[in-house]
Amino acid sequence: MLISEEYRKLNRQLHDSHPGYGGGFKWADFIKGFATGTVLDYGCGKGRLSSLIPDVIEYDPAIEGKDALPEPADTVVCVDVIEHVEPEYLDNVLKHLISLTKQRMLLVIACRPGNKYLPDGRLAHLIVEDEEWWQRKLMEHGRFIPIPPKSKRELAVVMYK
Repeated sequence: MLISEEYRKLNRQLHDSHPGYGGGFKWADFIKGFATGTVLDYGCGKGRLSSLIPDVIEYDPAIEGKDALPEPADTVVCVDVIEHVEPEYLDNVLKHLISLTKQRMLLVIACRPGNKYLPDGRLAHLIVEDEEWWQRKLMEHGRFIPIPPKSKRELAVVMYK
């Protein structure tokens, strides 16, 4: 399981109530140079990245019409998503990301509380840990190489298969 039905509904409400919610687009220039072959935006939100990069496959369990489980892609990008995952499903989501990656993956994780709230009052960033914690967690799942982040308190890594 990747997400509970209750949490899926809360995220849909959050996306509906905040038109600008979602931030993966700030990595678009990097992704243009990094990506090869098919590109999957995992946790695509409203699809702002696909408006900047053509032919991106979109997946987001909280967005109707983009919620069908995707097929593996050559390049997987997951930007500002993992910190929103329910803690009990984190390992499942990381395994899912890796299983979808044919060649390379970009993973960017916010290591700060964020400023959006779910309709039930919780912060939208459910997992707030520092960069070292995230690096240890990722090492449980494979070899990830840190790259320079675009923001403070953010971990950016790539994985090659």
